Amino acid sequence: MEVAVTTLSPIVGTTGACRLLCQPRSSWYRAHRRSPAPPRPPRPAPRPQPRALQAAERQQVLDTLHAERFWDAAPASVYAALLDKGVYLASVSTMDRLLRTHGETGDRRRHATHPARVKPELLATAPTSAGRGISPSWLAPPNGPGTTCT
Repeated sequence: MEVAVTTLSPIVGTTGACRLLCQPRSSWYRAHRRSPAPPRPPRPAPRPQPRALQAAERQQVLDTLHAERFWDAAPASVYAALLDKGVYLASVSTMDRLLRTHGETGDRRRHATHPARVKPELLATAPTSAGRGISPSWLAPPNGPGTTCT
């Protein structure tokens, strides 16, 4: 396709060649640009959040969540129970985030698994028995100057 556009370009121009061959002009120009693509600007290094919990505070939250009375409790339940006692360690989302970073969240139920898909196979016994009325692609009219592009 690119050879045809290159061959026809001196005769009918790049626009005309792309139109004749039903190829987007922008794609041809993008593939044949002379200059390299501009480099992406470097991403700035992430700065630490100033309000983030310190390591000791994170460990205290995790120790509280690992306490025996909170083993089977969700972070929202732990948060509510601690607030009833007048203790605030972290928000519910922070507790959930800490558990997620340590791989301690998720569903503990067993989920149903679906059977593997079966690969379809052709059951034809003769060349024309599988699909009556379907014409092969090589019988379709060719794309040319008198046809429309799809």
